[in-house]
Amino acid sequence: MATARNLNIDFEALLASAGAQFRDLNTSEPGQWPLLPKLAAWLCAAVVMVVIGWFGIISPAVDELAAEESREEQLKEQYKGKLAQAINLDELRKQKLQVQEYVTQLERQLPGKAEMDALLSDINQAGLGRGLQFELFRPGQVNVRDYYAELPIALRVTGRYHDMGSFAADVANLSRIVTLHNVTITGAGAAVAGNPNPSGILAMEATARTYRYLDQAEIDERRNAAAKAVKKTSGGGQ
Repeated sequence: MATARNLNIDFEALLASAGAQFRDLNTSEPGQWPLLPKLAAWLCAAVVMVVIGWFGIISPAVDELAAEESREEQLKEQYKGKLAQAINLDELRKQKLQVQEYVTQLERQLPGKAEMDALLSDINQAGLGRGLQFELFRPGQVNVRDYYAELPIALRVTGRYHDMGSFAADVANLSRIVTLHNVTITGAGAAVAGNPNPSGILAMEATARTYRYLDQAEIDERRNAAAKAVKKTSGGGQ
């Protein structure tokens, strides 16, 4: 019992002594403080520095690290894609050459300006060769596109049904690209009682469209016109 009482008295005295060290501290002379206030001040300063360091230095660094890790994943995916392209480079080059050859082949099917008259003659001969009679063969206004020009031709021919079908097939098989649009077929013979077309002669109206590539002078002219239009628009906007 005496030992417990002595320990209790010693503990209370220790607390009292510690509390006494925090009384009447001179804030202007922290170097003169007792040991416990100095340790408490150092501990508070350390906590403040840790908090400032976390929010001022470590936290932005953590965010930057997360962003770089995300960027690393993106770069890995890009690397995998480029690696796959590098592995298949020879095959991709072959495919590019095939596409270029195909484009060149298509361009060859487009006549130049000087060849248009011959193409129109081929269309006409295709109809005459099938025994068709041309009632109308009228080239229209040329529509100039970015890299090619389109020429519509109004057609009206008369003849038998199978001959018209053969004519359409011949046009499709021409060495140059020609397409038929808005095709209508009607009877052309004089009607008699019970038979609206006793002769079996039909009339076909259609619009044939053929295409030609633009020569370099025409392409340059269109580019210059477009550049002038853009310049004029920009000047007007100012």
